[in-house]
Amino acid sequence: MKATYHKHILDFKSPSGTSRGVLKQKETWFIHIVSDEKHGIGECGILRSLSIDDVSDYEEKLRWTCENITLGEEALLQALLAFPSIQFGVEQAFRSLRSTSPYLLHPSAFTQGKEAIDINGLIWMGDEVFMKSQIKEKLAAGFTCIKMKIGAIDFETEFKLLQSIRKEYSVNDIELRVDANGAFTPTNALEKLKRLSELDLHSIEQPIKQGQREEMAKLCEITPLPIALDEELIGVFQSAEKKKLIEVIQPQFIILKPSLVGGYAGSSEWVSLAAQHNIDWWITSALESNIGLNAIAQWTYSLQSNLPQGLGTGGLYTNNFDSPLHIQNGTLRYAPEMSWNVPYL
Repeated sequence: MKATYHKHILDFKSPSGTSRGVLKQKETWFIHIVSDEKHGIGECGILRSLSIDDVSDYEEKLRWTCENITLGEEALLQALLAFPSIQFGVEQAFRSLRSTSPYLLHPSAFTQGKEAIDINGLIWMGDEVFMKSQIKEKLAAGFTCIKMKIGAIDFETEFKLLQSIRKEYSVNDIELRVDANGAFTPTNALEKLKRLSELDLHSIEQPIKQGQREEMAKLCEITPLPIALDEELIGVFQSAEKKKLIEVIQPQFIILKPSLVGGYAGSSEWVSLAAQHNIDWWITSALESNIGLNAIAQWTYSLQSNLPQGLGTGGLYTNNFDSPLHIQNGTLRYAPEMSWNVPYL
């Protein structure tokens, strides 16, 4: 058994605004395993300034992983605890290697094209005109759940945007989620949450920056709007620490990006903890290519969540890989008759 890795730069079709700046490109890496005549592939994707493993020796760790691939999946996952995105790539690659097809990681009614996954339509940060145009596009495309990133322009403008959507579409027509990416402060967060709660929003992600557990716990206790933890889960590796975070903060939801929290194993542990504390959850991609998105989507379907998931990112890039994944009427679908086009296999 041998392994290699390949770097791939994904180019955005148009610059995409986040609270951490405007994204034009995204780096990602692929682990490719060969054993006899079988192949396996897994994506290791990081988000600069957000991923805990955005470190200078990242490629060195990838090289070490490939050189030591014969240690096996379990041993590698233990050794890569501080590199959740590589953990996820390793999980994918071994599962891919064991499968009848490198891309069929979790066979199901989803991969047979019989069932779909409800997803939210993502509205990127920008000026009012740009954000309004995105909203119109998502509604025309059949989305019934929209997630809007806020915190890039002034709060009043963002509030009016949301207000205009709600005036036209009731809570029965459109589910609205917002993602603050930590844009509020502990002193002004509650006031803004009260304002936003007037609009019948589903939830708000990470209203204040991660790492302020006591402040976040207080917010979650008195909030008029359900709070979902996202960045708060990054870098929490040990089971006891995960349990403590959930018990201290007691959020209404948690959001899981496998590349950021330790792949299938790390995400599954969070899901189990959430269930024990009556906390709901959904899965979100971390802007992976269609390789990683495919791995996340197939696994997500197997969990049978009844909430819209954050998996609508496959069409962001000009140089993504052809795949059976496609969006139709606000859902992610898999067309098994369509072929993959990945140069690394």
